[in-house]
Amino acid sequence: MIQNDLLLRALKGEKTERVPVWMMRQAGRYLPDYLKLKARYDFFTRVQTPELAAEITLQPIDQVGVDAAIIFSDILVIPQAMGLQVLMEEGKGPLLPSVIQEQKDVDALRTDTVEEKLQYVMDALTLTKKELNGRVPLIGFAGAPWTLLCYMVEGKGSKTWDKAKEFAYTQPLVAHHLLQKITDITIQYLKAQVKAGADTLQVFDSWAGALSPADFKAFSQPYLLQIASALKNDAPVILFPKGAWYALQDLSESSAAGIGIDWCISPQMARTFTNNKITLQGNFDPSKLLAPIPEIKKAVKEMIDSFGSQRYIANLGHGIMPNVPVSHARAFVEAVKEYRVP
Repeated sequence: MIQNDLLLRALKGEKTERVPVWMMRQAGRYLPDYLKLKARYDFFTRVQTPELAAEITLQPIDQVGVDAAIIFSDILVIPQAMGLQVLMEEGKGPLLPSVIQEQKDVDALRTDTVEEKLQYVMDALTLTKKELNGRVPLIGFAGAPWTLLCYMVEGKGSKTWDKAKEFAYTQPLVAHHLLQKITDITIQYLKAQVKAGADTLQVFDSWAGALSPADFKAFSQPYLLQIASALKNDAPVILFPKGAWYALQDLSESSAAGIGIDWCISPQMARTFTNNKITLQGNFDPSKLLAPIPEIKKAVKEMIDSFGSQRYIANLGHGIMPNVPVSHARAFVEAVKEYRVP
């Protein structure tokens, strides 16, 4: 029995006495206790050690007061499980030394031992669920197929994702084969997360906004819809296609329970595009958490006024940044909890 089930009720479209709140990347880099663990253990040791992942996942529940925990992990564990090497360079981000370039590279990707290779994520979920003791829901997650393709083809982060797009445009059949392979594995992975203790799931399509509306419809949307449909009877799914505001109407008619949105679309437009028939999550600009606390609280009130207090989950429009003071993150959460319907 979950004591604070605001998030789950909001995703079901049920009436909530107040708006639930959590923050993407809340488990990690801005918290002093996380930085102590970072100084002792490298990134993938933190991810792959269930006790460390659970400890990091729980930190914002105790220290910031959010209404949900999200398991500490990384979207690139899927390419790792498929056989690609993933390095995490502090201050630089991910690096994949061997990239996907053609069909034979896609064929070489392993798909049969993914659950076994990612058992550490399941163990972390189970341990975290036990430690939470029903306080708040636990969110599991995965990267969206298009976003994972971007990393698997480029080999590192990019502002434009030119290589990934060139791959999709010049070898569309190979790209779709890769996207489907990632989709099939992601569905298995997310189902296993639910069995291990996840109460809801989020799919991060961080680089969806690199695509035009037509290309999003070709290379991202079908795979997001497949994932949402495959998981609809397992747990509520939140789709987060950052920057793809043009897809809100189509995605609102999917099997997803919620859609995350960034700060580049107004709440009113998001409600209009989705015809107010799906729960929305977001869209506070993470940089605004660097503003003075009174300004943060004012902006939170304006955000909830615009979205309305029902079928809404307060969150950031992307991950919290490392230089945000904990007191400012706490002020964001407190402002949501203090909100009263005008």
